[in-house]
Amino acid sequence: MSMNTVLLAIGSRDEERIEELVDTAASIVGPDGNVVLLHVFDRDQYDTIEAHLQIDENAEISPDDISERSLIVSEAASRLEAAGVEYTVRGALGDVADAILRRSDSEDADLVVVGGRSRSATGKALFGSTAQKVLLESAVPVTFVKERSAKQQTAAVPA
Repeated sequence: MSMNTVLLAIGSRDEERIEELVDTAASIVGPDGNVVLLHVFDRDQYDTIEAHLQIDENAEISPDDISERSLIVSEAASRLEAAGVEYTVRGALGDVADAILRRSDSEDADLVVVGGRSRSATGKALFGSTAQKVLLESAVPVTFVKERSAKQQTAAVPA
């Protein structure tokens, strides 16, 4: 089934898995589809980036603008461009799960892609609170991209 709009939620904690997240979204979206790259900031992150960018306090600036200047969003956008996938950059401020659910609705997303890590010794995925809330409350399907362990990342390739 081809997806027209895939919402890819990324944040500062996703640096280790950005390749997997982008590859997953790119492989799911249809040929004429669009990936909505959503970066959700808490107030501290937002203020830090705004100060770092030395933005005039009178300037009209939105979370979308701040998101476009985020390094992790730039990396994801470059990967999508290289894959020939159309994308839109969006930003949001506040609770991450709520922002993902709201944007999924407003963008009329067909699917949401979120990341996280397995938190149990047995390897069962115990999702963080953000991913869990999105998985439970999303009106559309959610694809969860688990962070690979360091062991998996450095495993030797069979000869």
